[in-house]
Amino acid sequence: MRCHPNWPRSPRSSPAAGRRHEPAGNDHLRLGVNIDHVATVRNARGAGYPDPVRAALVAAAAGADGITAHLREDRRHITDDDIARLSAELTIPLNLEMAATDEMLGIALRHKPHAACIVPEKREELTTEGGLDVAGHYDRMARLVDALAGAGIRVSLFIEPAAHQIEAAVRLKVPVIELHTGLYAELSGEARTVELRRLTDAAALAAKNGIEVHAGHGLTYDNVAPIVAIRQVRELNIGHFLVGEALFVGLGEAVRLMREAMDAAR
Repeated sequence: MRCHPNWPRSPRSSPAAGRRHEPAGNDHLRLGVNIDHVATVRNARGAGYPDPVRAALVAAAAGADGITAHLREDRRHITDDDIARLSAELTIPLNLEMAATDEMLGIALRHKPHAACIVPEKREELTTEGGLDVAGHYDRMARLVDALAGAGIRVSLFIEPAAHQIEAAVRLKVPVIELHTGLYAELSGEARTVELRRLTDAAALAAKNGIEVHAGHGLTYDNVAPIVAIRQVRELNIGHFLVGEALFVGLGEAVRLMREAMDAAR
């Protein structure tokens, strides 16, 4: 897999880099495109199409800096074969979203994606409902983080914008956190302003402690600009909205328009 020139180098490609990431020298905000729901449509009929790997390649050609795929325990959308093919065919980084289980750890260690983002997962949920409780499951997280980092995989934790969760991530020495923007996306008015402040403060705290900040969940053309304006945020991961827009304008155009909106707001 060949990494995008603006993407931080993985520790396995540069052992001296260690587990910390130094901030990039430019202000390019990376866009990771999540292709899970292309697989959702495919699986609705049990057919071989639409192909999420083809979608990933279209997104890359349209300006995506990376591809995100969540291999759920129940395999409701992305499958093991999808991960194998993405690992083999992508020329931009693959970010594997994974539950904190031994099964998923084994899969990550086998495929060695550029990055692995540990996320909470419940079988009854429609989509990820919140951030990972890193502070409450510290020992379990430490074991997973150490194993992934030891294999040269860049570890990220998907968390709420809460100081105690960030402090736990600092103790774990993870290079990246991804802030959950789902609540921000659902709120409006003063409540959204309050949540945006929480996200802004959390991003500042993480960056102050040497952790790179990503954000994602529920982001659209209409609500992305205030998140983009948080200067410490280095990457957004967006999927469901882009796959929905693709029904009307095509995936390449949907990605291009998001890239345009991000650049304009930055």
